[in-house]
Order: sequence, then C-alpha cells, then structure tokens
Amino acid sequence: MASSTSFSPSHLAPTRAVSSPLFSSKLNPSRVSYPSRTRILKLAHDAPLLNLKVLSAHEPKAAVVTKDSWKKSILSSDVPVLVEFYASWCGPCRMVHRVIDEIAGEYDGKLNCFLLNTDNDLPIAEDYEIKAVPVVLLFKNGEKRESIVGTMPKEFYISAIERVLES
Repeated sequence: MASSTSFSPSHLAPTRAVSSPLFSSKLNPSRVSYPSRTRILKLAHDAPLLNLKVLSAHEPKAAVVTKDSWKKSILSSDVPVLVEFYASWCGPCRMVHRVIDEIAGEYDGKLNCFLLNTDNDLPIAEDYEIKAVPVVLLFKNGEKRESIVGTMPKEFYISAIERVLES
C-alpha cells in the first residue's frame, strides 16, 4: 500500500492520504482531516500554563492623579502642572491622551502631566467647574492659569504651556 503525506494548515496536525487498489484514484489532498475533539482537549489539558502579560507599544507618560493625591501632586508642585480631566467612556478624551503623552515626554522636567478621571473624582471636577470632558487645566504655584476645553491641535496646548512657563 502506497502512502503520501499531505500537510494541512500549520495549526492542524498532518494528515495521511492513502492510495489503495480498492480505490481507483488517490484521496483528494485538499481535503483536510481535523484532529478529534478529545485530542484537542487533551492537548489543551496537557499544555503548560502560561502567564501572559499584555504589552503595550505605548506606555502612558502622564500619571494618574486622584482626590487623595491632588493637593500634593497639583497644588504643592514646584513646577507647572498640566491636568487632563477625562472620562473612560469619552472618545475625544483618548485623542487628547495621546497629545498629552507626547507633551509629557517633550516637557519632562519642566512640566508635570496628570490625568484625572472625572467619574471617579467628581468633587475635584466640580471644584473647577468641569461640565464636560476633555478639559485640560494648567497650574502654576497651585493656581489655575490656563483652561483648554475640548479636543484641540497639539500646537494649541503647546501655546498655553509656553504662556504658563513664561509667566
């Protein structure tokens, strides 16, 4: 009995196509034979457990601030501070996050950047009359100096930062 090996996609086991005098032609090599369900379960059961860590190509540079760290991180800071008020469900806030992270990297040492989730820390948002998100506030010496409401181009944020740094 002659036999030939045909290979299925890489995630499946190789199958055998058999040529026999009982059959007038070879079995169709494009026909795929799947491993039995029991075999798949057995492989999954015997496989070692893996601890997987989701890696992000983008690590945020802006730190999270809460009501517990607000006074120390924002009001008592020796360097100017940028705070983005956001909500997790807000699409435009995600766009602003990317811009703020770029700015945090570019102004490292000259400006501290923070994110505040308004859903988690509503009293702080209310203290600064935040009615909608995203809002970016700039502080210097514990005082609010600039306010940017909505999603703006990066240059808009940079101009406000430069005004605060020069004051």
